[in-house]
Amino acid sequence: MSGPLSHIRVLDLSRIMAGPWSGQILADLGADVIKIERPGNGDDTRSWGPPFLTAADGAPSKESGYFLSVNRGKRSVTVDLATAEGQATIREIAAHCDVVLENFKAGALKRYGLGYDDLKAVKPDIVYCSITGFGQDGPKADNAAYDFMIQAMGGLMSVTGERDGEPGGGPQKVGVPIVDIMTGMYATVGILAALANRAQTGEGEYIDLAMLDVQVAFLANQAMNYLVSGKPPARNGNKHPNIQPQDVFRCRDGYLVLAVGNDGQFRKFAEVIGHAELADDERFATNAQRVRNLPALHALISAALVEDDLAVWLAKLDAAAVPCGPINTIPMVFDDAQVKHREMLRHLPHPVSGTVPQVVSPLRLRNAPLAFDRAPPTLGQHTDEVLRELGIAAR
Repeated sequence: MSGPLSHIRVLDLSRIMAGPWSGQILADLGADVIKIERPGNGDDTRSWGPPFLTAADGAPSKESGYFLSVNRGKRSVTVDLATAEGQATIREIAAHCDVVLENFKAGALKRYGLGYDDLKAVKPDIVYCSITGFGQDGPKADNAAYDFMIQAMGGLMSVTGERDGEPGGGPQKVGVPIVDIMTGMYATVGILAALANRAQTGEGEYIDLAMLDVQVAFLANQAMNYLVSGKPPARNGNKHPNIQPQDVFRCRDGYLVLAVGNDGQFRKFAEVIGHAELADDERFATNAQRVRNLPALHALISAALVEDDLAVWLAKLDAAAVPCGPINTIPMVFDDAQVKHREMLRHLPHPVSGTVPQVVSPLRLRNAPLAFDRAPPTLGQHTDEVLRELGIAAR
């Protein structure tokens, strides 16, 4: 593997989404990520479908789209952690690794002799990252968790969705498993920080990362809106709580996302829609006033934009440097000229289907460019290869 982490080996004991997302980021950056899976079944997400990848003969394979989205660049090794032989194999692999990534329930791996202290004994400078729903301590530490329930418990659903009383009103989850993804991102940041510290001090690290903590952390401006005002934020559809006008507006033949970010952009916007006077109206001249007087402003904008087609408004607003965009479907995203230019979609060789589509890392490093050479592995594809490389006898 090439990339800035090509000197790093990761023992990935995680499954589902949060841990594997971190492992995939590390693999994209060049790390050798050894994914440990259960013999026979593997990662739970291998069966989370349909859809499943179509094999070369046209039949559906056992490779789910879900699994394929989060395991690129890894090598799959099957080991039964419930056996003494499997546990010994993991300890031997860990002795050759820099990082351990796991998302078992709190304390579970310790019972197998695979906790942080156990693996630190065979690799003193190991960086060990534990991902759980609620952390290693506290009243909920033993509870299982999934993205959906943490979106609810962590407040995200209370501020996502149309407001009560409106058509379709009520709490909504985000359309991708955002808590898992953000937990994977935080795990990666923590691991990279620990590796940087190890390079200076020679010491490893134990990282205790909880999905609920992550969700609370990325409440971001909505959390601070409450903490400084004492008023609980509420669902308000697509309207931004702090910056206006930012919303979805109907045009004559479709919908436009408008994302005006400052007073200068609002002045340009007002000119484009033929109401330059709005920028000098004391109700709308500043962002704070626009937020306070949003119902009146929203009505004026809605009446103007519905008079013409989406393409016309996009062209005019783009020319005036006013941030806006269409609401693309997923197929439209991959047909977008900018997305194509950036080569976000690649096709990698795959032993089952011939090739497999992959949405690759957005990171662009000039001096240590990333390479996407290894497709998500089939179950146990690299067991013999990895054990042979590390000089470990098969059990």
